[in-house]
Amino acid sequence: MKVFSPILACLALAVVASHAALSPEQYWSYKLPNTPMPKAVKEILHPAHFGVFAELMEEKSTSVNVGGGGVNVNTGKGKPGGDTHVNVGGKGVGVNTGKPGGGTHVNVGDPFNYLYAASETQIHEDPNVALFFLEKDMHPGATMSLHFTENTEKSAFLPYQTAQKIPFSSDKLPEIFNKFSVKPGSLKAEMMKNTITECEQPAIEGEEKYCATSLESMIDYSISKLGKVDQAVSTEVEKQTPMQKYTIAAGVQKMTDDKAVVCHKQNYAYAVFYCHKSETTRAYMVPLEGADGTKAKAVAVCHTDTSAWNPKHLAFQVLKVEPGTIPVCHFLPRDHIVWVPK
Repeated sequence: MKVFSPILACLALAVVASHAALSPEQYWSYKLPNTPMPKAVKEILHPAHFGVFAELMEEKSTSVNVGGGGVNVNTGKGKPGGDTHVNVGGKGVGVNTGKPGGGTHVNVGDPFNYLYAASETQIHEDPNVALFFLEKDMHPGATMSLHFTENTEKSAFLPYQTAQKIPFSSDKLPEIFNKFSVKPGSLKAEMMKNTITECEQPAIEGEEKYCATSLESMIDYSISKLGKVDQAVSTEVEKQTPMQKYTIAAGVQKMTDDKAVVCHKQNYAYAVFYCHKSETTRAYMVPLEGADGTKAKAVAVCHTDTSAWNPKHLAFQVLKVEPGTIPVCHFLPRDHIVWVPK
């Protein structure tokens, strides 16, 4: 028989009533006490900045500048020389610059959005091409040429209360651009617009989707769709390497046989994750060893029903298979996360 504890009840109510009661790290520990935090999350927490963001919530006017060195948040207290600037993103807004000397463009063909058709440029130049494979090829001793790129766009999570105060919808783009000091029509503006557009598109048949604008909202979404979360994992590689052959080592671990939530990091001024829940997903942890000896633990996701995907999706063009025929798998880039249920 459970004993009612007024103290615990009050604590639970305080947490439910306000995400602001806890830092993102503390919120993780409260909601997922037995689930280690993946490296992909740790790298973009920037806990030293949370105190300044708390001040931002009390300000009537907040300006946020997206610059080459990241996202600068100015608390605007009006004191001469007293402005506080916080560098949130390692490289600021990331865009695909294409080939050297070949101009600059924003890559809008997200290979992990299954409604998109791949362009000819993407088929030949996107490093994510190498991440797609067939489930039958995932066995110890198999070799694949892979390039686990390091995302230099290290935009960080905003605390929940701060993210909730910032609009995130296409009909609020002028206000968003103004808040982030982004010039309409610029590359940064197009990148942010593309991310919001992807988030507003309907989910493909058989899946549910959600764009999380804070770590807390990503945790809440994953728990709401999975119930109890067993693991939250991301791909980890010992060091950055060029494209090379990797061999699958012994110890491939199946983490889930059907249901999972997969969250893909988006290009935006702060951390936004495009999450989708599927009932037709198998997730694996795959040990790899590169030709140069580099070891990796790669998260692989296999989709057992691709009938609702765009027939011209990158995976079908690379693997030469038709939608809805056989499972299509892909490794997750290093800044993406898969959540699996208990």
